[in-house]
Amino acid sequence: MFRDPRLLVLLAAGSLTTMAGGVIAPILPEMIQQLELDPAFAGNLVSLHCLTIALFSPPLGILADRFGHLRVLIPSLVLYALFGVAGALMQALEPLLVVRGLLGAASGGIAAASLGLLGNMYEGETRSQALGYATSTLTITGIAFPLLGGWVGSVHWQFAFCLYGLGLPLAFLAAFFLEDKQPTKAKQTANNSGSKLKEILGHPQTLRLLLALSLASISMYAVVIYAPIYLKATINAGAMVNGIVLASRAVGAAIISAFGAKWLAKRLGAATATAIGFGLMALTLTTIPWLHQLSWILVTAIFFGVGFGLVLPTLYSTLANLAPPELRSSVLAAGTGTGFLGQFLSPILLGPVFGYSGLEGVFYAAAVVALVAGLVLFARKL
Repeated sequence: MFRDPRLLVLLAAGSLTTMAGGVIAPILPEMIQQLELDPAFAGNLVSLHCLTIALFSPPLGILADRFGHLRVLIPSLVLYALFGVAGALMQALEPLLVVRGLLGAASGGIAAASLGLLGNMYEGETRSQALGYATSTLTITGIAFPLLGGWVGSVHWQFAFCLYGLGLPLAFLAAFFLEDKQPTKAKQTANNSGSKLKEILGHPQTLRLLLALSLASISMYAVVIYAPIYLKATINAGAMVNGIVLASRAVGAAIISAFGAKWLAKRLGAATATAIGFGLMALTLTTIPWLHQLSWILVTAIFFGVGFGLVLPTLYSTLANLAPPELRSSVLAAGTGTGFLGQFLSPILLGPVFGYSGLEGVFYAAAVVALVAGLVLFARKL
């Protein structure tokens, strides 16, 4: 399966959603200094795309189902490149925020269409495996792109924005390798698809899955945002150590999501496997405030990644199973939207906890969020 060029193109295209914020984060201090941006508001340049991905993924998923996935994917890749590279030309916060928001909208189209194509290319266990590969790719590139952005941006911060131009060659590859096999049934039932989609998205099982995806993203992003701050405060870690710790989290998630999530879901059931993943995330989050040695921190990061790697592909696979092929992009896009919404809300919800009880309180609160999600899914089987 992994040698299938169609899968490789989809994985590469989907990974661009992690580049949206990953490339700019390492160069933000340079941008603040050289453009004389207000630090209190400049942080929105890193997170704004999460909000627009959340807002645009569901409607673009509906368009992909109705008019064809490639008709959404290819223009989204082109616009992604244009809006991304345009950031290098902006010299003030307001236009930068505008192009960052538009970049997120294009990312929403990429996520919705690529997930829909991936869901329709495979069925059953094979689809679960493909979604596991997708999770592994997103996790690994979530570490690789910040490193790449920091390396390129070390020459000049504007150069990092050129990396968004990767959307253009991927658009050509998508047009060459991918074929949009939209089911005939989708065309015949286009008029009824709206009511059918509302029925699926309004089903309690779907709502539980969407809530779980959002809660998982809140817990995961707590580590991404606050773990480097904790490491700096406790062991005076620099950027390299932070990168190694976050990379360890990625390794754990990549391995389990690619090779273990499908097996555990089949052996234990989707609900139990997902609940174990949430439990492992919660356990490792609660141990972070007690760790002061790098070796133990690395081990904890790996196991946190294993937990997250169990949760994400299982939830997406279960969502895909709930939807008929003609509505799969719409349903998966709703999952993508709620996931990115969770990332956007994570610092908003946990920031007051940080101010009130410090970093320890943040990690304990994130652990509670993970536990609640696991209990909800375990109480009502997926």
